[in-house]
Amino acid sequence: MKFSSSISAATAPTSRRLAKGGLAMALATTSQLVVPAYVSRHLAVTAFSSSFQVQQARAISSTTQLGMSSKMDQSFVTWSFDEPCKTMSWSPLSSASLMVESKSDEWDEDADLVFVGVFSPKKDKNKEQEEDDGDETEDEEPTVTLSGGAKDLDDKLGGALSNIMSENAKAFKNGAKAGSTTPTLRVFADGKAKRYIVVGLGSPPDEGKAFEGVGSAVGKALASKCDAEKKVATAKFLLPSSVAADEACMKDLSATFYSTLYVDNRFRTGKKVKTPAEDLKSLSLITDGDSPSGLETALEAGSKLATGVCMTKDIVNAPHNVLNSVSLADTAKRLAEESGGSLKCTILGKKECEERGMGAYLGVARASETEPQFIHITYTPQGDVKKKVGVIGKGLLFDTGGYNIKTSMMELMKFDCGGAAAVLGAARAVGALKPPGVECHFVVAACENMISDKGVVPSDILTASNGKTIEVLNTDAEGRLTLADALVYCDKELDCESIIELSTLTGACMVALGKSVCGVWTDNDDLAEELKDVCKVTEEKAWRMPLEKSYNELLESKIADIKNIGTRYGGSITAALFLQNFVSKKNRLLTWILPDPCGMTRREQQGTVRSW
Repeated sequence: MKFSSSISAATAPTSRRLAKGGLAMALATTSQLVVPAYVSRHLAVTAFSSSFQVQQARAISSTTQLGMSSKMDQSFVTWSFDEPCKTMSWSPLSSASLMVESKSDEWDEDADLVFVGVFSPKKDKNKEQEEDDGDETEDEEPTVTLSGGAKDLDDKLGGALSNIMSENAKAFKNGAKAGSTTPTLRVFADGKAKRYIVVGLGSPPDEGKAFEGVGSAVGKALASKCDAEKKVATAKFLLPSSVAADEACMKDLSATFYSTLYVDNRFRTGKKVKTPAEDLKSLSLITDGDSPSGLETALEAGSKLATGVCMTKDIVNAPHNVLNSVSLADTAKRLAEESGGSLKCTILGKKECEERGMGAYLGVARASETEPQFIHITYTPQGDVKKKVGVIGKGLLFDTGGYNIKTSMMELMKFDCGGAAAVLGAARAVGALKPPGVECHFVVAACENMISDKGVVPSDILTASNGKTIEVLNTDAEGRLTLADALVYCDKELDCESIIELSTLTGACMVALGKSVCGVWTDNDDLAEELKDVCKVTEEKAWRMPLEKSYNELLESKIADIKNIGTRYGGSITAALFLQNFVSKKNRLLTWILPDPCGMTRREQQGTVRSW
């Protein structure tokens, strides 16, 4: 993730808001996005238009033989028998403004909803040790302590804030958990109800320590409450100056606030359209003291990071009749266009891939409706380049399993592009935030794993671009075939010093680590330690797995250099070992395997999935 001290400093505090899993990993590899001007829910894509223009959705009316008129709003246009969809619309960020406001005597008067951030008292270390040792102690009701602007507001409300904290002492625990909230306090005055919510900030950290996890937890709480409390147009959040002065914390807060309000309305019409916190126009942050100079910059950076989250979610949420290799390549081009020149996009088509001998990738892509699109986005920083990093995402836009066809949950296989989604989301963020010192290459070998008369079949032998021959014994182990040529490209053609590979590569990883923990494989101990440090900051759940070299014999083929599967045992290890055959220096590579879509809970029922 972080490959040099300069990268680490810029990245570690930011990647959490870009989601659990791959997007955070990809972002932290480089560092910190651009407000999408393309799409609102009122726009639609003309799937078959050669100009790729986003056109206003229009009502299509027809008259039946009975003379009855019927109308249908086309929120997105995919009806074309002969042409695939050529572009994908993007979801916008919430229109609510996150801003900084100076504190005045009547700062809360014009707000519909007021949040008050409070620290919990630090626990006595001796008592903490007793609890850790398992000594049974009676629960003590936490002492309500308010100070500064929070105490002034409490006095103004006749002690109502202290009272609601006391009434909910067991659940709220005086704000001991960051992001915890009290029930809403309603105060009626002049015929209007004003609402107040106390938000926990956890215990203040020791001197010199950062507010780890506080920003993301509080940002999620603020967004959730703004959504839950209806008819809230203006909200204000009073927070201690020490929290506001932590730029990484405020960046987290902003990014998580906006990403929590994400909604995918691209394929909904009429009353089915949902808008979280639909009445909210602004949330103002008010510091209990002087506002830090970098607060507005941190909030802006967080909103840019959130657009990377939205991009990732948009890609994994899009159905295959909208998102294919062509429309994903179009998304990559638009990312470069909106970056203002910080990103450059190159698309290698079938001819360019053939010239490079990418037989493994092309073998999988042969069965697709659309031609292969090998996406390469380059970020070049201003000034000196201290590090060159490659970030590769698995880009299987739909995975039927091929001739080894999947027998269940195939409807989840639009999520098999999770690695590519994470990489393009990270590219969007990096292009906007322009971190110094690191040149980053974002690579996706985009295609589908389909069935056709041209499709690869079990027993076929493919030749990768480094000359290595691969016996295909299972067509459902196709992702590693596409990644093989992407790895050779980053290794040989781009000469990247470090390569991060992100993929929903194998369900075997989930057998070992469950549905929420990512697996990490690398021979580079320093890189593994850097990743471990970043995961602590970003609250990623990742675990380093063994690269047991003796398992290479499980990949030995009788008629080719290597086969694409091992046995049922140690499947995630053999998958990682397979990829090492396509880099010249094995310690360049870090493989980050995301939880496989087949094992995920059905998050898409809520309109979103994990932002990989």
